[in-house]
Amino acid sequence: MEIALLFIALFALLIFGVPVAIALAGSSALYILFFDPVPPMVVAHRMVNGVDSFPLLAVPFFILAGNLMNTAGITERIFNFALSLVGWMRGGLGHVNVGASVIFAGMSGAAVADAGGLGAIEIKAMRDAKYDSEFAVGVTAASSTIGPIIPPSLPMVIYGVVASASIGQLFAAGFIPGIVMALSLMVLVAIIARRRGFPRDTAFRFANLFITFRRAFLSLMTPVIIVGGILSGAFTPTEAAVAACAWAMFLGLIVYRTLNWRRFVRVSYDTIETTAVVLLVVAAASIFAWILTSNRVPETVAGLLLSASDRPWVILLLINLILLVVGCFMETVAAITIMVPVLLPVAVEIGVDPVHFGVIMVLNLMLGLLTPPVGMVLYVLSRIARIPFERAVVGTAPFLVPLVLVLLLITYVPAITMWLPTLIYR
Repeated sequence: MEIALLFIALFALLIFGVPVAIALAGSSALYILFFDPVPPMVVAHRMVNGVDSFPLLAVPFFILAGNLMNTAGITERIFNFALSLVGWMRGGLGHVNVGASVIFAGMSGAAVADAGGLGAIEIKAMRDAKYDSEFAVGVTAASSTIGPIIPPSLPMVIYGVVASASIGQLFAAGFIPGIVMALSLMVLVAIIARRRGFPRDTAFRFANLFITFRRAFLSLMTPVIIVGGILSGAFTPTEAAVAACAWAMFLGLIVYRTLNWRRFVRVSYDTIETTAVVLLVVAAASIFAWILTSNRVPETVAGLLLSASDRPWVILLLINLILLVVGCFMETVAAITIMVPVLLPVAVEIGVDPVHFGVIMVLNLMLGLLTPPVGMVLYVLSRIARIPFERAVVGTAPFLVPLVLVLLLITYVPAITMWLPTLIYR
């Protein structure tokens, strides 16, 4: 009963628009005050322990790297290269949108950074080419979810810390699923383009491809440095994040000269603000998760799910449904911190590798970014496109179909996720 009141308090605060971190901390404080008094120092200790982790140092550096790339104009070079590469296809700018997100995914690792950085360029280009705003927002929103799947990935870092899983293996596990997501979205873009009679936005010219590749070459080296360094063992994820920042600063300050110290200071302030929000959510969610664990909620949930069916595929389907619902109402970092202790033991019990489960969880929660009422990516893109939130939801809805199909494919064909980390690490 007390745990039910804990969740009621949390969702009531969220419904009234209270920030996620404050809602988590507030509901936890109410529970402790009325049902389980503990010394304040214990609460503080638990919250500090939640963020006292070396791998979490990667979070501010990956955020800084993404902000530097957006400010330094690296995203524009990536977009132009993707345009010359796939813009010749029918509905070309839709394919360019997906392709640019795949490239940018290897640099940033956050869906909102992809939507905010590439989204402004992509939506403007698609509108100028007479694409309707709903389609432009829909494909931009859907493709932005590739960012946290293809390494590096901020949600994967958080999951690795909470689940005590190898972040390097998680990064390797996300690569092939991210490519599958991109291909599925491009198939849907091709179908929609044929039905609506979308044009071919540019002719394929090898000379233009060579020029845009040459201009974007150093930018394209960013994911090579990050992902290659991690998978080869040259960098830890945290060191790779620092290397990405150094490389982005080198490009912006010295090579492209698009970044000055005034812009760098502004980018640093934005990074500090975003990092503070993320770590505050992690700290608040840690005390919330501690309350659940101390009340044996994970064991209760495990018993309920395992008693619901003796077939692993049914239990996995139930877990997916739970995560999809949670993703619709809760911010990604908070959802990972709270739900990993609850659902990971169930997944391990039915034979799911923690690395495989990490990809399943992150992809589920990314779908939550595309659905109301939270739908953070939709809010960002509706502001960029200057359309009502409801129109953004309508435009994004068709793209949920291929993403859900990919989710089911990844869930029930673990080789898609586990082949690369097994090849590299075992």
